[in-house]
Amino acid sequence: MKSLQKQAIFENEVLVRFDLFKSLFLTLPFQRVKHTGTILPFFATHCQKGVEDKLPPEDIIDSFFGQYEQYVQEDDRIDFLFRIVQYIERQVVLFDAVEDSSFKALGKTDDTEGLDALFKSVQNNPELKKEIAKKLKDFSVRLVLTAHPTQFYPGPVLGIINDLIESLKADDIQNIHLLLQQLGKTPFLNKEKPTPVDEAASLAWYLENVFYKVASEIHLRVDAELEEADKNRKQLVELGFWPGGDRDGNPNVTWESTRKVASLLRTILFRCYYRDFRIVRRRITFQGVQEPLQKLQEIFYENSFNPKEDAVDLTDEILANLHAAREVIVEQHGGLFVDLVDDLIHKVNTFGCYFSTLDMRQDSSILRETFNHLSAKYPKETGISGTAYQESEEAKQAAIQFTEGQLDLEDSPDPLIEDTVNVIRLVKDIQRSGSERAAQRFIISNCQKASDILGLVQLFLWQGWTKEELHMDFVPLFETVDDLKHAAEVMQTLYTHPWYAKHLRSRGNKQTIMLGFSDSTKDGGYLMANWSIYKAKIELTAMAREYDVDLVFFDGRGGPPARGGGKTQRFYASMGREIENKHIQLTIQGQTISSQYGSLDTARYNIEQLMHAGIISELKQREGDTLTEQQKRVIDQLAHESHQKFLNLRHDPLFLKYLEVLSPLKMLSSINISSRPVKRNSDRELRLEDLRAISFVTSWSQLKQNIPGFYGVGTALKWAEDNNLWSTVQNLYATSGMFSTIIDNCMMSMTKSNFDITSYVQHDKTFGEFWKGLYEEYCRTKEYVLKLTGAQHLMENYPVERLSILEREKIILPLLTIQHYAIRVLNEGKISEEKRSVYEKLIARTVYGVVNAGRNLA
Repeated sequence: MKSLQKQAIFENEVLVRFDLFKSLFLTLPFQRVKHTGTILPFFATHCQKGVEDKLPPEDIIDSFFGQYEQYVQEDDRIDFLFRIVQYIERQVVLFDAVEDSSFKALGKTDDTEGLDALFKSVQNNPELKKEIAKKLKDFSVRLVLTAHPTQFYPGPVLGIINDLIESLKADDIQNIHLLLQQLGKTPFLNKEKPTPVDEAASLAWYLENVFYKVASEIHLRVDAELEEADKNRKQLVELGFWPGGDRDGNPNVTWESTRKVASLLRTILFRCYYRDFRIVRRRITFQGVQEPLQKLQEIFYENSFNPKEDAVDLTDEILANLHAAREVIVEQHGGLFVDLVDDLIHKVNTFGCYFSTLDMRQDSSILRETFNHLSAKYPKETGISGTAYQESEEAKQAAIQFTEGQLDLEDSPDPLIEDTVNVIRLVKDIQRSGSERAAQRFIISNCQKASDILGLVQLFLWQGWTKEELHMDFVPLFETVDDLKHAAEVMQTLYTHPWYAKHLRSRGNKQTIMLGFSDSTKDGGYLMANWSIYKAKIELTAMAREYDVDLVFFDGRGGPPARGGGKTQRFYASMGREIENKHIQLTIQGQTISSQYGSLDTARYNIEQLMHAGIISELKQREGDTLTEQQKRVIDQLAHESHQKFLNLRHDPLFLKYLEVLSPLKMLSSINISSRPVKRNSDRELRLEDLRAISFVTSWSQLKQNIPGFYGVGTALKWAEDNNLWSTVQNLYATSGMFSTIIDNCMMSMTKSNFDITSYVQHDKTFGEFWKGLYEEYCRTKEYVLKLTGAQHLMENYPVERLSILEREKIILPLLTIQHYAIRVLNEGKISEEKRSVYEKLIARTVYGVVNAGRNLA
């Protein structure tokens, strides 16, 4: 009944209002084509009918143009298709804004609750209140913003969306119309590829307009509800930042761009402080406060508009002056406007001198090359001779003596080696200007051995860092199925290593381990990726507890289920007793940033959900969330069957060729969406292992097949039924939050699939049988997940999300038809180079629209 009520609210608040405002939207005049808006509904209906009839895209497009005399020439047709794309891009924005403006009316759409439920439960339960307060002393949620290219709205468009949401809330028709006109004239695309600094500036919009207010508000609320402002409690909501620091596979990130981004993160925070301080200064005009306020005026203004390269951490000085002003206001002026000062104090306590922690990340192979270069050049200073570091793992570990020094690069080595050395030095300067809060960890991608971590520690000591002042956390990233299997073994070596164990103790005995999802899916398929990470968490937790290490899991998750996204809060709420869950850290990227943290309401709600999930998973665990040994064996077998099915697909010689020929994969590298290349080793022929997981998942989503989000699940469930394990699987779905979330996210991926769009491929001589194999597994998976959940259709238990997805898929169907049509034209190869360029641009534009509409892509 509750689901039906929510569905009715969504239909009235979102679908009906979207249709209403769309009528305003369709009258917008675009350059050269005045009547495109009025023809768009006919074009959309024509595409829908053609896809339902399983027609090839060229038949759909050609038959449409056959109805209109004005579109005889190819140039006129292409121009019309570009205008259609322009309209649909903006329809997506309108739908986003209407949906977000209805957020409060819709309420929560998941069964995971927020802080309201938590605080309600402690009203008459003082013991639970104490327990929660105790847990919050050492609990945090860290959201790490990344520049991964899965959402493409530029800053001006984000601003329009925000204003549009507010006008829609107020039903301000006149302003809505004006904003839609502004949207019609605002470019959606970058003329050039963004630099890492550009990406940082774009994401800084969220820091400045959303997180600055929300993070502080949540801290204040927790203090008020628990009736205690614990000065010793750590930050509850932490922010991390990857643009400018994440150099893994991105040669465009250099130590210079890291320096610029670090400066940006400091400057924009001081500008936020300065804006708030101007309000304080305007209201607090009393005697006795002039001196501290004048000092604050100078600090905030100078650091906002005249930033220095040799800046220092001013947090203590700012707080001292704010508290001095507060004392005078309370004692001499009856506390008038003291709330304004308290608010600023709380924000400074929350952020310090840096908006977020700038993480550094590099691949282990680059770090090894840097180590080898320095040890070969300075054998006497390093104490490493010959090829000692290039032999066995034991020899590598023994070769590392943790000597201190300042080893310079006098010649010009590989640019990546030079960057590694320079960024290690730069981190010390960043810490000086903002304490550890500004930069405190280095993440090692593709970490395979303990020597990868120990070698990086030694690199820091060779660049002027001392053992006593090594205020850094070294974070291994385990991502492939094989690396996840050996993760616990690697960490045991580190925990028992005398020098590393001592360093850990100096860091509060806290070890952060990053577990990446994207490459796990590409490597092992959806079910194996989920289970490998979950199993690794159990093993890593057991190892950490054995050595009394405070373990922090940092989850590298993208927006779609195929990259670890989906119902993320439910994963954290369902961690059993065998998994450490004191801290929640995860990457947020692409549409996840804009859809879940793009406005004050959605950001507040989603952060509170994560906090509730982390707290409740320990205090009120469900019995079924800690798996029995039999359940583990069953899931392990399911993952094995799914993995084998996926490996058979991966090893098919047509696997990568299918993506190259039928999807826009090859065009992704030419789209100005990111500073990051589509694949690693960009000078080499395309290989699956080099292909970035984002490009991999994006290509399947453009085909509307979403293979990484479901493939192999149906085969695994059928195997369970055939081997008399169906009742066990049913029990898992009913009792295990982890397993039910995996299945529910799988259904989300399938809801966003539409094999009718590519059904014409089944008749293709080259790819026909391959397509049929993909479709068979889709049908098998759909059959078995519906049987498992007892539902009549996919996502039946999530009607609001289902309706949202279906409406978005309906909006972008013409884009997909245009995209596949243009790809088919290019594949025929019967056009001039000039026309080829035009069709490639058309494909690129459709990619933008499809991705932006997806919110969590697959």
